[in-house]
Amino acid sequence: MAVAKRKKRFFDVEIPIIKKETQLQAFEIPELEGRLITYDLTRFLKGKSAIFQLMIKTKGDEIIAIPRQIKVLPYFLKRMIRKGTNYVEDSFSTECKDSVLRIKPFFVTRRKVSRKIRNALRKKAKEELTNYAKERKSEEIFEDVVRGDIQKYLSSNLKKIYPLSLCEIRILKVEKEK
Repeated sequence: MAVAKRKKRFFDVEIPIIKKETQLQAFEIPELEGRLITYDLTRFLKGKSAIFQLMIKTKGDEIIAIPRQIKVLPYFLKRMIRKGTNYVEDSFSTECKDSVLRIKPFFVTRRKVSRKIRNALRKKAKEELTNYAKERKSEEIFEDVVRGDIQKYLSSNLKKIYPLSLCEIRILKVEKEK
């Protein structure tokens, strides 16, 4: 008795955050549900090396990729740190409207600064980011990180403490959904 062979097909997956479309291979649409894909944003962000991790959600025939994590690669950050500068990094969880996010900001100062200034930068950044995240959904926050809006907002607020040469969100990921 012969068994009928199934053939894999390509399905279009929409990534609304960056307004792009990609294709995934599967036998049927429900098989794609919950699959994780990684997308390289280096060309999209004009040379800032970042990787985007997305989870696939299906609604009937519509397949959408929802962001799970964005990560700036270490070699990009290493290039940005020059001699005679300091860097400040932090890691904390914060709640937004629909989930709990892990945010890891990264700053590079223009010159060497004291520990007090670095600590003040870290505390102010944590305060600003938690307030920023409280009133937004996770998808809005991911979109703002990709566009660089959060980085500009943070840089302008932290400039009052000490001017920065680089202000980045190194890692932004969804820890758990509500």
